[in-house]
Amino acid sequence: MDFSRAFHRYSLNNLLLIFAQRPEAERVAGYRTWQKLNRQVRKGERGIRIFGGRDVRETVENPATGKEEEQRRTVFFPVSVFDMGQTDLIDEEAGDPADIARALTGEDVAGIYDAVSDYLTGKGWTVEREAIAGAAHGYTDPEARRVAIDADLSPAQAAKTALHEAAHVILHAEEDHAEYVEHRGVKETEAESVAYIVAGILGLDTTAYSVGYVAGWSKCDADTIKATAANVLRAAHALADALTEPEPAAEAVEPAA
Repeated sequence: MDFSRAFHRYSLNNLLLIFAQRPEAERVAGYRTWQKLNRQVRKGERGIRIFGGRDVRETVENPATGKEEEQRRTVFFPVSVFDMGQTDLIDEEAGDPADIARALTGEDVAGIYDAVSDYLTGKGWTVEREAIAGAAHGYTDPEARRVAIDADLSPAQAAKTALHEAAHVILHAEEDHAEYVEHRGVKETEAESVAYIVAGILGLDTTAYSVGYVAGWSKCDADTIKATAANVLRAAHALADALTEPEPAAEAVEPAA
């Protein structure tokens, strides 16, 4: 809770600045804030430049009355923030307050990754494994119609991430990017909820990762989760049906005379 509280809402302009400079960024904070959260920005890391604001009070003369009045205005100035992927734990024994979503281990017994890959490929998308910097496990590029999954993930985590990105394709690929940025918490809550449901249907328990992920992005707000229910169920049903649909039976062919 302390960790989540440290990340206040950023304006749309600042979110766009963050994504322009570090698209894989997931959680950002100032240098001192990270230290308070038991994480140290690594030497040589380049800060993400955004705008900070501070209210100032000043006394000015009212031109209409000639009297001095106190006014308050916001002064904006450039500041640097850093993504969690640019930091390391200071005291490992104290634990990582960000560790609310634990990466899955083990195999992809049900072949979920391959099934999702086939599904997306059939819709004209490309699915590839690649090294992804930072904390992100995958991403969706609507313009290139491409999904990337981190090459270092375990088979189980890669399967879960593939479902997550497939949900983004179904729900968000046609949206304007600014819409996604402005409401990213809702979009990520939707995508992970879909992954959790469909993975469970296919026999993969993603609780260790999904519950913490949804809690983080939704800020544990029940109204946010309820508001996403219709979209989540629609996408989950569509994806589950596509991945569990039996192969069509081959037509019987009469032997040639």
